Amino acid sequence: MSTVSIARREFPMWIGGQLVRTSSTQTITLPYDGSPVADVYVADAAVVERAVTAAEAGARAMAGLALYERAGLLEEMRRLLARDAEEFATLISSESGKPIREARFEVERSQQTLIASAGAARDLHGEAIPMDAAPTGKGRWAMTVREPIGIVAAITPFNFPLNLAMHKIGPAFAAGNSVIHKPAENTPLSALRLARLIQEAGAPEGAYNAVTGPGELTGDLIVSNERVAMITFTGSVPVGQKIRSKVGLRRVTLELGNNSSLIVEPDADLEMIVPRCVTGSFSHSGQVCISVQNIYLQEKVADEFTSKFVEQTRRLRIGHPLEDATEISSLINVNEAARVESWIDEARRSGAKVLTGGTRQGATIEPTILANVPSHLNISCKEVFGPVAVLHRYGALEDAIARVNAGEYGLQVGVCTQDMGRAFRAAQSLRFGGVIVNDVPAYRVDHMPYGGTKKSGVGREGPRYAVEEMTELKLICWRA
Repeated sequence: MSTVSIARREFPMWIGGQLVRTSSTQTITLPYDGSPVADVYVADAAVVERAVTAAEAGARAMAGLALYERAGLLEEMRRLLARDAEEFATLISSESGKPIREARFEVERSQQTLIASAGAARDLHGEAIPMDAAPTGKGRWAMTVREPIGIVAAITPFNFPLNLAMHKIGPAFAAGNSVIHKPAENTPLSALRLARLIQEAGAPEGAYNAVTGPGELTGDLIVSNERVAMITFTGSVPVGQKIRSKVGLRRVTLELGNNSSLIVEPDADLEMIVPRCVTGSFSHSGQVCISVQNIYLQEKVADEFTSKFVEQTRRLRIGHPLEDATEISSLINVNEAARVESWIDEARRSGAKVLTGGTRQGATIEPTILANVPSHLNISCKEVFGPVAVLHRYGALEDAIARVNAGEYGLQVGVCTQDMGRAFRAAQSLRFGGVIVNDVPAYRVDHMPYGGTKKSGVGREGPRYAVEEMTELKLICWRA
């Protein structure tokens, strides 16, 4: 059992360098067993307006920082996060139900995101424009600069409550902006603790403001405020579409999920890819936007892959998230687990074969592998966001590519083959934001560009790329 635990306590909001409470509270519970963890407050319209006003002052202060000062702030945040890593990991595990070993890894990744953000701050630059490439430009000089856009609203999901927040806060600070952060309703604790860390790191007052409450109340109030220059959101397609309908001409980045597929060719290295599929399918009980959901197996390798995959999946240990040995814990709540269970049952009734798993206890779903699933069923064509992998067979690579491309999402996809010519032809044909060769689509390092096509969203994350989204490009041109 982990020696670190969290005693129930209150976590006020953080606005303009001050703790803020309201008359409305919410209890945060451990998803695994429903035990109370903490009490937080629900923001109303007055609180959101106060946060926007504070963020305006914070934006002016952040814009006034030199690039090395922004980088230094981010580097100090990283140092403090390393110091307090176990505290943050315990908070993440307690609020989300993520196994503590995965929560610790999320804290490590968050530090990498801050390192990349600091690098993006130091590297922020424009370029010289060759005006005399056109006759009317003779005798003129021009350059571009990137300027902060102002207030960035960061609306983050429950599955990576710290690192996905860093993917929005880090680039926003690097670009010289302030942030209003609305964490997921169920997982606000790491964000509220982060506020104290950012203050200790030396951020100007109002640079970071954390407000809590449900998306349909608090989130809508933030998105609707015209003084917010940009909304960066990670979450569901319906909410993303609603946000985009509200923002008008303001900037928006939307990361809206995926139905991740992996294509396994007959020459794939099964000793490497099978354990990667176990991790990629079942980490955090499959509650990852790029979790491996559909695995397309070439007929020659399908039986061997299936046997190894089922055997290794059955070894996964289910338990309390704060136990060091736990590999599978719970989904975010019982309702989500019941939904996943209903999708599994629907597949069963339609003739699918359950190779392992398929049972639910409270909010926990046993890691599940299905075969013979009709392609039109929810568990095959929608984002399951649970510990479920669906196996499909194919003959020709072109057929597998066509079936994967037919989906409505386009975030990341994987292709496993030792034939690099086939790999590159597949990569060119797959309509996704990222194609991962010889690994699972769940692979991500935090400085790479990350985002999708189709219903997976718009814009790109990864600090260097997010900074471009969070700045305005200005042209300065003069006659010599």
